[in-house]
Amino acid sequence: MSLPVYRLWSGGQEKEGTEEPIPVENPATGEVFATCQSASAQDVDDAVQAAHAVFVKGTWSSSAARAQRADVLEAAAAKLTDALPELIRLEVQQTGRATREMQAQVPSLVRWFRYYAALLRTDEKPVFPTMGKLHNWSEREPLGVVVLVTPFNHPLLIAVKKLAPALAAGNSVILKPSELTPLSSLRLGVLLQEAGLPAGVFSVLPGPGIVTAAALATHPLVRSVDITGGTVAGRALGAMAGRNLAKFNAELGGKAPVVVFGDADIEAAINGVAFGAFVASGQTCVAATRILVEKSVFPQVVAGLERKARFIEANMGRAPTDGACTMGPLVSAKQLRHVESLVNDAVTGSQLATAVVGGARMTSTAAYDYARGYYFPPTILVSAEGKNILDSRVWKEEAFGPVIVVAPFETEAEAVALANDSEFGLGGAVWTKDLSRAFRVSQQIRAGIVWVNTHHRNDPSSPWGGVTSSSGVGSENGREALHYYTMAKSTVINYAAPEDAKAEDWFNDGGATVRYG
Repeated sequence: MSLPVYRLWSGGQEKEGTEEPIPVENPATGEVFATCQSASAQDVDDAVQAAHAVFVKGTWSSSAARAQRADVLEAAAAKLTDALPELIRLEVQQTGRATREMQAQVPSLVRWFRYYAALLRTDEKPVFPTMGKLHNWSEREPLGVVVLVTPFNHPLLIAVKKLAPALAAGNSVILKPSELTPLSSLRLGVLLQEAGLPAGVFSVLPGPGIVTAAALATHPLVRSVDITGGTVAGRALGAMAGRNLAKFNAELGGKAPVVVFGDADIEAAINGVAFGAFVASGQTCVAATRILVEKSVFPQVVAGLERKARFIEANMGRAPTDGACTMGPLVSAKQLRHVESLVNDAVTGSQLATAVVGGARMTSTAAYDYARGYYFPPTILVSAEGKNILDSRVWKEEAFGPVIVVAPFETEAEAVALANDSEFGLGGAVWTKDLSRAFRVSQQIRAGIVWVNTHHRNDPSSPWGGVTSSSGVGSENGREALHYYTMAKSTVINYAAPEDAKAEDWFNDGGATVRYG
C-alpha cells in the first residue's frame, strides 16, 4: 500500500518539491505513515518571487485591503473550526501527543485569527503635536515577504500565533514547518485559500533547516525572519537574516523555574507543576523543569509529584489516540537519546541525582509495546545523598522532555537566586497565597513570562517572549506582534495659507528668517 504524499503549498497551489521527500513518522509506533515533498533553494526562490509580486500588486498589502484582511481572518477561524477533527488527527499522528491534549489545544487557535481581525477593525492612527501649521500622523505598513520557521512540538499553535498577525499586517508569508511535523501546517494553505486569501500570499515550504530555512533566511527579498526553536538554530538564522538587514524575532530555549512557597495551596501547586512539566511530554519551551520548594513543604510536594507521575505513567500504556491516554512519546529517536543522556549523566554518571520516579526509557510490557515508539516516563530528580543536583547538566541544560529537578530552599532571596540561576529567561512561575510576596518575587524572576498560581497560560493579547539571548529576542502576541510585522510610516501635510509661502523660501534675497524643522 502506497503512503500518502503531501506536496508543497506554493503560489496558491500544491507543487512538487525538488529535494528528496521527507518521511513522516508516527512517534508512538516508529512507523512512517506519509511522505512530504521538500523544498530546494530553487523552490524557495520561486515562492519568494511569487510572494513579492503579489505584495507589490497590493491586493492584500494595501491599506485599502484592511477590511478585506479582517474578513479573511474571521473566515479562516470558521474554516479552522470546521476542519478541527482532521487537524487534531494529524497533530496526534505526527507529534505523538495525546488526543486529550490536542482536543484542548487546537480549537483554541481560532482565537488568534479573531483577535487580529478585531485589531484591524479597531486600530487607530496616532496624530502627533508637530510645530507649525502641519498635520502629522503615522500608520503601520507591511514589511513585504516574511518568513516563519516553526518547531515540532506545537505545529499548528505556533504557526497560527505568528501567521495571524503577519497576515493581518498585510504581508506575504512563507512558513517553514519542522520536517518532523509538517502535515497540519500544509493544510493551512488550503484552508486559508478557501477563506479568501489571494494566491501567493501564503506558502508552506517543508524541508530540512540547513537547506530550506537557510535559503529563506538569506533571500534578499525577505524582510523578516521569525523563528521558534532551539537556541543554536535561532542564532544561526539570526546571523543569516542580519546580513540582509531583515528584521528578526526569535522565541528560543527555556528552563522554567517554579517557586513553591510553604503558604501555597500545595495540592493546586502540585497539579500546576505536573501540568507545566508533563504536558506535551515536557516538550515545551516554558516547561516547568526546575521546581524550587520551600524546605518546610519539600517532602509533601515531592510525594505529591511522585503520585502524579505514577498516575501519568500508568495511563501511558494506551495509544495516543485513546482519550484516556495521559502522555505520549517523545517526537523522535534523537530526542529520546538526548533526554536519556541528561538523566543518565545526572543519575549514573556524575551520581549527583536520584530518580524518585522514572529515570529510564520505557520497555515493552504484555499490555503495551513501548519499544515501538520513543517513550520516556515522567521523571523526578532530587539530589543524591550528600550531593547537590544543582551542579548537574540536567539543572542547566534544556532537556525538552518529561524530566524535572526538585530542589529545596529556605529563604525568599535564595529562591529568587536559584530561579535566576540559568542562561535562559523565557517562563517562570510562583505559587503562594501571599499577594505581596507574589508581586515581589515575580518582579525579580528574570523571565519574559511569569505566572502566579498557574502555569502555561497563553492568550492572543498577552505578550510572549524571552529576556535573555538564549531565550530569544522580541515578542509574540498582542499589538506588539502586529507592530513587529509592520513599519511606521509618517505623513506630514502643510496646511498653511498661500500667503505664508514666503516662510518656505529658504533662499530669499531679503534675508528673512525661515523655519527650520
